[in-house]
Amino acid sequence: MAQIAFTPNLSRHLDCPSLAVDGSTVAEVLSALCAAHTQLRSYLLDDQDRLRKHVTVFVDNVQIKDRIGLSDTVQESSSVYIAQALSGG
Repeated sequence: MAQIAFTPNLSRHLDCPSLAVDGSTVAEVLSALCAAHTQLRSYLLDDQDRLRKHVTVFVDNVQIKDRIGLSDTVQESSSVYIAQALSGG
């Protein structure tokens, strides 16, 4: 199972504990994550299940390339990190 962790900024606003989920692609991992924590779906994904512009996903410390189809491969031993962009002054 892939291990999912979140940026501390996201954790301050939403209940998103680190957890392990099944999936062989980013899409499958995010689907399993959102099934377990439904409040995350609208924050992470738009109405077409694409990553929102302010969200970035890393698999094994490499930023994913496919932000639309989320087809990047995830191994059982992978570490998935979900980060949000920060703005302001």
